[in-house]
Amino acid sequence: MMYPFLTLNDETEIVHSEMSSDRKVKVYIEKPDTDLCFRHATCYIPDYYWEDIYGFSEKEFIYILYRKES
Repeated sequence: MMYPFLTLNDETEIVHSEMSSDRKVKVYIEKPDTDLCFRHATCYIPDYYWEDIYGFSEKEFIYILYRKES
């Protein structure tokens, strides 16, 4: 099950799972897109392992990661 965490001003939503038995949490980022339906990315913490990144440009993804312009 995924739980809402944060919705940014640009409608990007961040949700997370419960902690699994191996002490990892799945974090899912999703942003509505008129052409792609949704842009999305998945991160597992504390490993900070990213996968399934779809629809985000490199600049957008850097902004998501660091909340600053590249």
